[in-house]
Amino acid sequence: MVSRGVVKASAVAASLLAIAATSSDAQPPQGQRPLSLEKLERISDYLNGQVAGGKIAGAVVLVQRHGKPVYLKSLGVQDVTTRTPMSPDTLFAVYSLSKLVTSVAAMMLVDEGKLALDDPLSKYIPAFADVKVGIDSKTAAGEPVMKLVPPVRPIVIEDLMRHTSGITYADTGGDLIRQAYGKRDIFIDNPDNATVADRIARLPLSCQPGSTWRYGYSTDILGRVIEVISGQTLYQFMRERLFVPLGMKDTKFVLETPGEWARMAEPMPHDAVMGKSEKARRARTRWESGGGGLVSTVKDYARFGQMILNGGELEGRRYLSREAFTLMTTDKVGPGSGVEHDDNYYPGDGFGFGLGFGVRTGIGVLKPPRAGSIGELKWDSGSGIYLGIDPKEDTVYILMEQTGIERGRIVPTVKKLFYEAFED
Repeated sequence: MVSRGVVKASAVAASLLAIAATSSDAQPPQGQRPLSLEKLERISDYLNGQVAGGKIAGAVVLVQRHGKPVYLKSLGVQDVTTRTPMSPDTLFAVYSLSKLVTSVAAMMLVDEGKLALDDPLSKYIPAFADVKVGIDSKTAAGEPVMKLVPPVRPIVIEDLMRHTSGITYADTGGDLIRQAYGKRDIFIDNPDNATVADRIARLPLSCQPGSTWRYGYSTDILGRVIEVISGQTLYQFMRERLFVPLGMKDTKFVLETPGEWARMAEPMPHDAVMGKSEKARRARTRWESGGGGLVSTVKDYARFGQMILNGGELEGRRYLSREAFTLMTTDKVGPGSGVEHDDNYYPGDGFGFGLGFGVRTGIGVLKPPRAGSIGELKWDSGSGIYLGIDPKEDTVYILMEQTGIERGRIVPTVKKLFYEAFED
């Protein structure tokens, strides 16, 4: 028996697909390339193959051009146990796409003069005044040992936003840094943002502030800074300033009702990577992780993506000043920045990094080059979610799935098929 909620979601999908099928928005203004809806169907064919092969339970894909959906497909099921069909209302754990929202929220405070990019982090979280940098060294007997040295300069807010703070994750950085993070159970006893920040401040930095792009808890610490300045929880601030005005009614950190849980996408039972991550995320009900804790729908995230494509504005309301938007979307870790890239440089070949967003700056060195346009903004997540924003083509495209083990193969294939649908 199909539930009333699924019928409603299917009706929404059908309505949007009808718009896509009849809209002329696939045909661009002069100077832009036409987008073939027929070729976009190759994305559905590919993803349906992944579903049929048992690689993923399902996925939702949206291509939005000139502010309107031209391609929306819900494929497979959101849970292989319940067999509930995927829909535009399916909820996904978006993991690192949370970082984009947190970064925008912080830049809103910069716009208001309540936060500055060169402010020392310790101004808002005093525990970071005493942070040390961990350097791999050896004893006289040749045994590995971590040497703690003072930072050459304080961590500043810009470091948090461009991932140059030296704050890392437990699986990145040198061996001894990883061991230090592994020994300290940051999330024991279901801590809130304030406690998490305090515990991370007592761990060594993996490198000198400003020296290296390194992924880690930087955006989570930025979320705590937002709380300190606003006097609200991170979710309260995001809801008031972004989610409600943008119409992102389903985006939050913690699901609260049986109806919400019934719409939640689940990973495949054999996906141990995603299963372990989801079990941990769902248990941390007090930690509003600005770096990876949000749950959202394709419809909600398309509203956010369109606001970014519009330069920080949507439907007559401005969320970011033009100056703030430019700062966020300009490469700050490329040549001349003095910032090194470690082996896990997630923006990838051809991309720089601004304040929260990957920014396509060139074709890169790979042969053939990766699909995309110069100036494209993007980010993806450990759960297989991808957001691409292409100003050149006036397009937002989103892939939503829940997979830890297949995402590295599926995401670039879907992106390639998307760009192949443009006709020269």
